[in-house]
Order: sequence, then structure tokens, then C-alpha cells
Amino acid sequence: MVSQDREIRAGRRFGTRALAVFAVAFTAAVLFIIVLALVASSSPSLLRLDRNISHDLHTFALSHPGFTSTMRFISDLGSGYAWWLIFAVVVAWLAYRRLFRLACFVLVTGIGSSLLNSLLKVTVDRARPNLADPVAVAAGKSFPSGHSQSAIVGYGILLVVFLPVIPRRWRGVAITAAAVMTLLIGFSRIALGVHFLSDVVGAYLIGTVWLIGLISIFRAWRREIGKPPAKVAEGLEPESRQRLEP
Repeated sequence: MVSQDREIRAGRRFGTRALAVFAVAFTAAVLFIIVLALVASSSPSLLRLDRNISHDLHTFALSHPGFTSTMRFISDLGSGYAWWLIFAVVVAWLAYRRLFRLACFVLVTGIGSSLLNSLLKVTVDRARPNLADPVAVAAGKSFPSGHSQSAIVGYGILLVVFLPVIPRRWRGVAITAAAVMTLLIGFSRIALGVHFLSDVVGAYLIGTVWLIGLISIFRAWRREIGKPPAKVAEGLEPESRQRLEP
């Protein structure tokens, strides 16, 4: 009877967590569709907000060289080249440790996010901000921001893969640091005048949907091969902690 009660409580907890994750993904998806519709329809209200914020930050950047240099540095940290280097090292390490399923997760999630971003850019075909005296330039289309989407997906990948080797007392710090860097990278793209606010918000939303979707697929894969469900706070493969360590 005691064992049955534990199983029931465990099932309820799992159901509650699954519902919460679904709610987050569903909300992000709905909000992304709304932002996408506003951008695609050239909503006057959205355009006014985007242009006002872009103008104000650009004015500030022109008169504060130190701020501009800092924004360039942060932006470079979130570039596609930086993330592909990080992913290459992570995949190589996971393969060396014979954690092939985790390596597959990193590859598919990272590459898929990049392809999705490129597809959305081509489909929406939004021009980047047009500023008279730009402090930075970027090629390609504007919506959604590639740096911002890479940041939320990239830091999300690193967290769910390596959470098992991060001491519990430091996990909150790691998650907070990842969130701060993600926000700073998005802000830097707006501050440098290469993206609008809605580009960054849209990237965060679609990145969240993509990341949660791939994590859910990976967890389903675990169940298919007979592994027990893993708590979100424990990472994707908590039982692989020793092999994840240097």
C-alpha cells in the first residue's frame, strides 16, 4: 500500500511538471504567433515602439563610446561562430565520454535552431533598422534575431546537459548567469542598432518553444529505452554525472 501511494504521488508530481512545461511552451508559442503577425502586418503601434527604442538607444550609443564597445563585446560573445565553437567542443567531449545520445541532442537542437531561424528570416523578410550614423552593421534579415535565439537555445542546451555536474548550491547561480547573459546579448543587438526590440522578443519566444520541444523529445526517447523520467532540475541525463565530469 505504501509503495502504491508513493507511485501515485510520483505520478502526480510528474503530471504537474509536465503540465507546467506544456503551459510554458504553449504560452511562448502563442505569444510568438502574435509577435510574428504584428511584424508581418507592419503594425503601426509595433513599428512606432520599435523605432522609438532603436532611436533612443542609438542616440545614447553615439555619445557613449564605452557603452558601444561593451555592447560589441557582448554581442560577439553571442555570435554564431562563438556558439558553433562551443558546440563543437561539447559534442567532442560527449562523444569522447561515449554519451552519444547527449551529443545527438546538442547537435540536433543547435543545428535545428539555426535552420529554423534562417527559415523565419527568409519567410518574414524584415529589413534591419535603417540608421543615419550606424555604430554597427549586420548582414541578412532582421526577424527574428539570430544572436538572441542562439543565446536562449545555447545556454539552455549547456544547462540541461551539464546540470548533473553542477553542485546543487550553485545551480541557481548558473541558471541566473545564463539568463542574464541571454538578456544582455539580446539587448546588445538592439543597442547596436542591428535589431528591433520585437526581433529579440520573437527570438526568445521561438527559441523557448524549440528548446522545450527538443527536450521533450529527448525525454520521450529516454522512456522508449526504459530509463526513468528525470527531473528538470537534474538535467537530461542525471545518471551520467560521473562521465560528464572532466
